[in-house]
Amino acid sequence: MHLYKDHFIKTLSLAFPVIIGQLGFMMMGVVDSIMVGRLGAIPLAAAALGSSITILIFIIGIGSSIAVTPLVAILVGAKRFEECGVYFRQSLIVNTIISLFLFLATYFSSYLIAIINQPIEVIPLAESYTRILAFSVFAMMIFQTYKQFIEGLSIMRPAMIVALAANIINAFSNWIFIYGNLGSPALGLDGAGIATLMSRIFMAVTLMFYVMKSKHFSAFDVSLNFNGFNFPVIKKILNLGIPSGFQYFFETGAFVFAIVMVGWIGANELAAHQIAINLASISFMMALGISQAGSIRVGNAVGQQNITEVRRAGFIASILGGSVMMMAGIIFITLNTFLPSLYIDDIKVIEIASVLLIIAAFFQIADGVQAVGIGILRGLTDVKGPTIITFVAYWVIGLPSGYLLGFIFDYGVEGVWIGLSLGLFCSAIFLTLRFNYKSRHPVTL
Repeated sequence: MHLYKDHFIKTLSLAFPVIIGQLGFMMMGVVDSIMVGRLGAIPLAAAALGSSITILIFIIGIGSSIAVTPLVAILVGAKRFEECGVYFRQSLIVNTIISLFLFLATYFSSYLIAIINQPIEVIPLAESYTRILAFSVFAMMIFQTYKQFIEGLSIMRPAMIVALAANIINAFSNWIFIYGNLGSPALGLDGAGIATLMSRIFMAVTLMFYVMKSKHFSAFDVSLNFNGFNFPVIKKILNLGIPSGFQYFFETGAFVFAIVMVGWIGANELAAHQIAINLASISFMMALGISQAGSIRVGNAVGQQNITEVRRAGFIASILGGSVMMMAGIIFITLNTFLPSLYIDDIKVIEIASVLLIIAAFFQIADGVQAVGIGILRGLTDVKGPTIITFVAYWVIGLPSGYLLGFIFDYGVEGVWIGLSLGLFCSAIFLTLRFNYKSRHPVTL
């Protein structure tokens, strides 16, 4: 019993700063939605569309950058500290190259918005907003590289502090550029995009400066003294990172395509969807923090070649993820009408969003378990099977069910959300079963 308690404490101690940092990162989107929501339902719907398309592309880079965390955690568990700096520099090379492709994909995706049958008044605002956000991918990927590396070393607080500080910059910049204060023109939704770009640049520069100057990392050689490409290391990063990116792409892509489907219904439904998904994303960040902690704990145990500890670390993280999300579900049920009113004062939008929050409450546990499942399997460097599972769960089960319920059976936006819930439950079940099988034979790095 003492061993399980020890695992709970260590996992939570790792997860807590990540959760706060992830919430801080998400709060920038929440603040954007609240401040843009004051302009009305149309700008809020355009923000939902533009940010969703951007996230759909950016998530591939975020997933790829996460690869270095379990790899470094395994090295730490095996006490191969001298190799950590090599993995850091090679991941920085990989992520910089990936960011260029992500920028091009995001920028030119803005021209596709006009052909996906969205409300006509939403399209020009969403196009401009998406193009501004595209430029922030470079800063985001640099921040992610440093963040994921130091988290692989089980150092979580710096990224948390930077993310929280960035919220102040984002909110203040929103106040200036959205509404036109301190001599700035009122740029509306574009102003929110500029504020996001500025806050992400701040995050990248600040964390980079901290890591390069802190004595905590001197033993790992985090300098930018590149000695060329280390192709065996790059191959390991890509083999883990690219499938990880597509795992997030398939899940996030399902929710983004759901936004497109909701847009076929109407602008009020799209605005309500944005509010509800924004709130559900906050709770998901908590599960994602536990997932990251579980990945590190499992990776350390893999490095030690301790099967018992691998399984114990993974299953405890899964229990924690489900428990935290259950509490979030209770909050959604209790405050289902109050929370949407923080975003907008449109009664119709609030009524729709309150129903969506009830649906979200019921899939919270499944969302937490599947999020942690992906993380603990990544700690085993197992990514190809989970990628297939996420594709099937969301694109073969979730989205078709959502379309069937939403449009064929005419349940509207609620039907779309119920379909997505089915995908989350399937993902949670199969990822847990896979960890139970794969954890009996962990690999070495």
